[in-house]
Amino acid sequence: MPPWRDGGQAQYIDRPVPAEDGDSTAGARAWAMQHLGTAIDVARLARRARMSERTFNRRFRDETGQSPGAWLAAQRIELARRLLETTDLPIDVVAHRAGLGSGTNLRNHLRVTLGVSPVAYRRTFRGHSA
Repeated sequence: MPPWRDGGQAQYIDRPVPAEDGDSTAGARAWAMQHLGTAIDVARLARRARMSERTFNRRFRDETGQSPGAWLAAQRIELARRLLETTDLPIDVVAHRAGLGSGTNLRNHLRVTLGVSPVAYRRTFRGHSA
C-alpha cells in the first residue's frame, strides 16, 4: 500500500473480527456486520453477546481498541466504500444500505474520515466519473 493517496485521502486499516470464544464480543460483531443497514445499538449487541452493557463495552474496547459506536461507524463507512467502488447505486441508496441514513450523512462521514466526497471517492477508485 502506498504511504499516501491522492486527494488528501486518509489512510485506514481494516480491523477483522477476532476469533470468538465464550467471553468474547466476536459473535455480536459478526452479527452486526451482517445487519449494518439496520438500527443497532449497544444494548442490542450486549444482548446478543449475553452480557451486561457495561461488561460488553469493556470487553468490546479490549478486543477492538474502539468503542462499539466508533467500530460500528467504521464498519458502515467501510461498507459504503465497497458499495461506491463496486456499484453504480445512487449516493442515498449507498448510505441507506450501509446504515448511514442519508446521502448527507454519508458525505459528512467520508469528508471527515477520508477527506473526500462520495463522488470523488467513486471516481478515484473506479477510474471514471460517477
